[in-house]
Amino acid sequence: MKTKSLGPVRVGLIGLGTIGCGTLNVLSRNRDEISRRVGRDIEVVAVADLDLTTERPVDLRQVKLTDDASSIINDADIDVVIELIGGIEPAKSFILQSLRNGKSVVTANKELIAQHGEEIFRVASENSCTVGFEAAVAGSIPVIKTMREALVANSIGHVTGIVNGTCNYMLTAMTEQQLNFDVVLEEAQSLGYAEADPAFDVDGIDAAHKITILASIAFGIPLDFGKVFVEGIRDIEMQDVGYADSLGFAIKHVARAARTKSGIEVRVHPALLPKEHPLADVNGVTNAVFVEADAVGPMLLSGAGAGADPTASSVIGDLADIVRTSKATDRVPHLGYANNSEVGQKILEIAEVECANYLRFEIEEEPGILADVGQILASNAIPTQHIEQRKLSSGEHGETVLVLTRRILDKTLVKAIGEIGSLRNVKTPVTRYRIELQNS
Repeated sequence: MKTKSLGPVRVGLIGLGTIGCGTLNVLSRNRDEISRRVGRDIEVVAVADLDLTTERPVDLRQVKLTDDASSIINDADIDVVIELIGGIEPAKSFILQSLRNGKSVVTANKELIAQHGEEIFRVASENSCTVGFEAAVAGSIPVIKTMREALVANSIGHVTGIVNGTCNYMLTAMTEQQLNFDVVLEEAQSLGYAEADPAFDVDGIDAAHKITILASIAFGIPLDFGKVFVEGIRDIEMQDVGYADSLGFAIKHVARAARTKSGIEVRVHPALLPKEHPLADVNGVTNAVFVEADAVGPMLLSGAGAGADPTASSVIGDLADIVRTSKATDRVPHLGYANNSEVGQKILEIAEVECANYLRFEIEEEPGILADVGQILASNAIPTQHIEQRKLSSGEHGETVLVLTRRILDKTLVKAIGEIGSLRNVKTPVTRYRIELQNS
């Protein structure tokens, strides 16, 4: 990044949506405080957006407004580019060209970083530039800065988070209001928490992008979105929400990256959390990240996971870091340079991951069926901590069986589930949720 004595740092912003407007408003509102803390003034001199006619809640009188992003990227007087349009293209091209022009970049684009971060960071390093991407994960929560800086002396054991506000809002509503998925989805859409097409959120893609980034920072592995195991929340049934509650658990949509003896696990899926787990009481649209590190122990970071001002706070935090230092090689994240073939550094397939589990299925009320189930569990060496039968609430003939297992390899449990499901007197498919324990 070029510096100009003690003059202001000149910034160009691409994308004038919710976060773009929030960034401009926070920069304006807290201008003096930001300058005092950073040591230099920050001036947004140009803003690019394809829509120049829509009125927005921001004062644009002091900036050049254009629909041509290249005019910002190629302006020699602009020091830093903020990309807030999202998606892969044209955002990727804008960022790469900015870096090649010697401009550091701040982005909130989780999809782009998760899928193309290796290339972006390489180009940044080649051009002595910085890429700031704190806002790409968990909105206002400074989890990236915490892991890269505050926890630099620590070996991190796991990072487990609730990092999608839409899913968390919906699961909270399902639990507290006893409403099914379709009803709470419609409610979330009416409140603006879910998009008209909610797939990105409810199918787990958004959370998978975020845990891809956190895993790379925590464990020094390459950004590899394609190796993340992903399950969404569409298939969660109200009866399991109720059963989980009665057994002392809350169902949450969890993103997790952990170091194990076999390798690194990176996964996103619904999970049962014991009610004493730090994430179990994280409700509504709030995000939270639980980090376990060897020197500091457990640490919980929580806050707003989205919104104009909260996300703008992270964008401006990255911008401030860029302004404070011109040593770009100290700021470009050291991601993707570990030997991925090393034992303990490979990314595990889900079949090789160990978890405790919750199983539910219905059986005919006939002698011997539970003995058959127990035999299958025993023959697969699956340790259990709880088995019980409950009468069907509908008054139908039969019973519901609930099984809580201890930690077991995923592939072993999948085999046993198949065997249980094939028993003649098992009336329904076996429903399975993983259980995340605080000390696992």
